[in-house]
Amino acid sequence: MSIPVSSPQNEVEVGESIPPMTAHAVSVSLPTWRANVGYEEGEEWVLSKMKTGYPRFFIHKTIERLAKAIIGKYGHSGERALLFPSPATAARCKSFFATQAPALSQQVRIVDLVPLSEKARAEELALISPKISAVLFPEEHFKIAKTFWQHSGDGVSSRRAEYCLSLFEKGVLVDVKTIDGMPTLCKGPKRYQKRTSVDFDSAAGTRNGKTDPHDPTQFVEERFGRNLDLSQAANAKTAVRRRIAGSLTADVGLTEALSLEKDIDRTRKVADFSEDDVYLYPCGMSSIFNAHRNLMATKGPLKSVVYGFPYIDTLKIVEKFGPGCQFYGFGSTEELDDLEKRLENDERFLALFTEFPGNPLLRSPDLERIRLLADKYDFYVVVDETIGNFMNVNVLPYSDVVVSSLTKVFSGDSNVMGGSLVLNPKGRSYKELKRTWTHDYEDNHWAEDSIFLERNSRDFVSRIDRINVNAEAICDVLRAHPRVKQVYYPKYSETRSYYDKCRTPHGGYGGLLSATFYARGDAVAFFDNLDAVKGPSLGTNFTLSSPYVILAHYGELDWCASWGVEADLVRFSVGLEETSKLVQTFQRALETTSD
Repeated sequence: MSIPVSSPQNEVEVGESIPPMTAHAVSVSLPTWRANVGYEEGEEWVLSKMKTGYPRFFIHKTIERLAKAIIGKYGHSGERALLFPSPATAARCKSFFATQAPALSQQVRIVDLVPLSEKARAEELALISPKISAVLFPEEHFKIAKTFWQHSGDGVSSRRAEYCLSLFEKGVLVDVKTIDGMPTLCKGPKRYQKRTSVDFDSAAGTRNGKTDPHDPTQFVEERFGRNLDLSQAANAKTAVRRRIAGSLTADVGLTEALSLEKDIDRTRKVADFSEDDVYLYPCGMSSIFNAHRNLMATKGPLKSVVYGFPYIDTLKIVEKFGPGCQFYGFGSTEELDDLEKRLENDERFLALFTEFPGNPLLRSPDLERIRLLADKYDFYVVVDETIGNFMNVNVLPYSDVVVSSLTKVFSGDSNVMGGSLVLNPKGRSYKELKRTWTHDYEDNHWAEDSIFLERNSRDFVSRIDRINVNAEAICDVLRAHPRVKQVYYPKYSETRSYYDKCRTPHGGYGGLLSATFYARGDAVAFFDNLDAVKGPSLGTNFTLSSPYVILAHYGELDWCASWGVEADLVRFSVGLEETSKLVQTFQRALETTSD
């Protein structure tokens, strides 16, 4: 659901979901500079109004309800729980506790919950996999668990929790250790028992001539036939993987997506590459976390390199879940020179992680040189293509692993999480990596999330073109204003030549840009008066902005400044609005800055 661009966007109040009235939204309204600071400072006037938040940072209230219910039945006083989609993901959380607080090892435990199912529904239940693995721990150590939840991205989705909560309340989601000899029954929420899509009358709120019983939030998100048969989840996953593989280069529906051959020519331009080398994860950070974990399993626990100023959790993963990190935060030629000297002196690394382009400075790494170094000195190259996206750039030929957040522009609707990981079949270490993933991979992307993701991504190709045009127009407006100090955008970056080497024949420069101002007051005035929604995330179908460094790095602003990332930077994710109206919106906000 996109927000009507004709109405004032600043009317979205603090703490409301973005889009409004969306039960599983992945963004939340923080419409003023003060609200962003208040959120980071933990001020009650902001936190008390939070209906939701970005899922890895804010645990959805439905997930919290299920966690409390599990504690009520299986836990003890003073305990808390975090929920994961499988025993393996829960076990990794427990192992993290062991490294962070060894004395707690006997107090952290796992309860694996599975459904009691009728034989007639066994196949359906196997398809949607309504399981929950709860990690129970002393509540005073919640910070440790939350750190793992945030960095790994492997927690349950809110839709999975919604379904499993209904089963749990009916007494048919139980501890696997107690399942023998118990009665079998299973009736999930009514909307999951449907065998056909439901068409809503959007004006009258009716279904088959009768008043629809759904609440308004559910109606807003699921209208227009989005309440689909969950048995289509496998087909939806296939279509999503084909789009990621690049074999779908036009806007097509599910039927056409499934009818295409998987080995046709595609935008990735790597021989023998197909959807078989595409893996789905619960979110983009989960794909990065599992990439790092599996690379260590393949080669051994070596230090990694993070090149260029990265999204916060990528660096934290490499630092906290392995032997350490060599960080090159400028993403400069001189830093690659230093890396080459280290390699010449027999220093060895597991992998180099980089973004193409980086967030929020939109600098592009020299992937050609990095690939040459990787081949000569035997380390993996992992490229996060979320910001560039594969319609604009093709980074696979230079990578061993390509990761992306499907939550962003691939979905666009800001109402579902997802991540992808791609292996390069022509990479030097492909056979070893393929063996590792074949052995380790489990598909934890919840069935209904996959259905939403497939529907949202059907017009991905055409949306990219519109977003590219709009972003360049906004970039030009900002660059022309005297109060704007710097605009960061791949087209105008000193690293543009590296971007252009990977740009696809019809690709643009993406929908993300950032700006700094000469005076902090101007940044605040511009942000507060910008008539667009404001909150975390990016790649939405509507323009979304945030004081990114304040929101992502509030506790380490001096560290950011040491890498050239200013605290007052404002980041813009440009949407699908009419270009002329979008330009006027930014011009009006710029008029509020000082003379």
